[in-house]
Amino acid sequence: MPSRPAAHTKARASVLAALTATVLTLTGTPALAASDSGSPMNQAFERAADRYDVPRDLLAAVGYGETRLDGHSGLPSQANGYGVMHLVSNPTNRTLEQAAALTGKPLADLRDDTGANILGGAAVLRGYADKLGLDAHDREDIDAWYQAVARYSGTRGPAAALYADTVYTFLADGLDAVAPDGERISVTGRPVSPQKGPLAAAEPSTRSADYPSALWVPAHADNFAAGRSAAIDKVIIHVTQGSYAGSISWFQNPTAQVSAHYVVRSSDGQITQMVRDSDTAYHARSANSSALGIEHEGFVDDPSWFTDSMYRSSAALTAYLCDRHGIPKDRAHIIGHSEAPGNDHTDPGVNWDWTRYMQLVGGDTGGGNSADGLSFTAYATQRSGSTGAQVKAVQQLLNEQGQAAGAADGSFGPATQAAVTAYQEAHGLTADGIVGARTWTALLSAGTRTTLQEGATGDGVKRLQRALTATLGSTVGIDGSFGPATTTAVRGYQTSRGLTADGIVGPETWAALQAGR
Repeated sequence: MPSRPAAHTKARASVLAALTATVLTLTGTPALAASDSGSPMNQAFERAADRYDVPRDLLAAVGYGETRLDGHSGLPSQANGYGVMHLVSNPTNRTLEQAAALTGKPLADLRDDTGANILGGAAVLRGYADKLGLDAHDREDIDAWYQAVARYSGTRGPAAALYADTVYTFLADGLDAVAPDGERISVTGRPVSPQKGPLAAAEPSTRSADYPSALWVPAHADNFAAGRSAAIDKVIIHVTQGSYAGSISWFQNPTAQVSAHYVVRSSDGQITQMVRDSDTAYHARSANSSALGIEHEGFVDDPSWFTDSMYRSSAALTAYLCDRHGIPKDRAHIIGHSEAPGNDHTDPGVNWDWTRYMQLVGGDTGGGNSADGLSFTAYATQRSGSTGAQVKAVQQLLNEQGQAAGAADGSFGPATQAAVTAYQEAHGLTADGIVGARTWTALLSAGTRTTLQEGATGDGVKRLQRALTATLGSTVGIDGSFGPATTTAVRGYQTSRGLTADGIVGPETWAALQAGR
């Protein structure tokens, strides 16, 4: 996740509505009454609309498009935006500070309090409307707000048009959304004909030269490097921690210093390319030079963003890229941001369905294993709720190490989590109950520290190859034969960990592996 649009025609709006993560309807259900004491968000929208003379449904549609009406407990998005209305504070977009000046609310309240945040969003939108010259009569016409909504996006040109089009799509088809606390937020569908002004000519129409199904909206030149220093050999899956249009805007912001090659929309799977395949996007640190990055609209803790349309559209893109660049369609070469070497991100997170995704790509799901039950081409993060062959391997390894993980049934439940935590505490690892690269490495390398070098064979070599696969984040052939490829992997590991890079696995290298380094 380095962070963050839709034509206004009724037909296109209907397609988007049918596919969005939260149910969008044309039922005509009226907005919930502000007098309902159990509806604080509805009340907040009504109060803000009344105070700043902004259409209530417009406010709700903007909030839904930004965050699905989830303030994420005051935590910032990648673009440093806060709350349901995504009030932003970064060097080129300061709607949070604008909201504070207009409302008199403290910055802390605007970040953390939903009512204040919605009020701030309304104030900013009204400020843009005033600058555009909208009078009281104009403000009654929801179609007159298009350019103000586009300005709220914090960007210009095609990205701003994409953003505003998305909001008007929600207005056209209506919303029946559920906020995190269970409150329902409704918007009645209606015909829309937004007054786009000069933005009518800004709607993105250029197609990607690399993937013809995608739009082309280039990232700022400061956010990627021209050319590559290594061959493309992997695809990395990201989650934006923000909206589709917001991510496009952020990658166009010269202060961001991040980008991705492609961004995929949640509701309908629309794809925008922002960096050419032949150039180096800044999305995964040490893996940038050899990887293609695909961002997916949403937040890692909310699976509702990961729609069927998004999975299918993204998988088709990944399959195309693999075929085009000769990338194997397996979990060693199609990985999550959290699995890229040298990264501390968690996306795409536990809610991303890797098995389904890889099946759609038409490749190896990573669930297959050899007869020993421990050897995989990649070791994915496992945590509470995970299932499958790799969970079974974790359980087997924990039981072998004297931790009571229970039956090796492939289901990561409380007993497995407790055993993982106990193992981590005993070995100086972060005791979070999650089996990431470090815990995998320690578990897979556990055992005797017999010195190994090129020419060695046997189970000890297999144990080494598994651990190297886990810690390096790239496949080391697990065949029990210490050949040149294993020597190269050992040297790479030793160099990156500040060990003597002699390609020989002695006590020092074993100790580093068993410590999860």
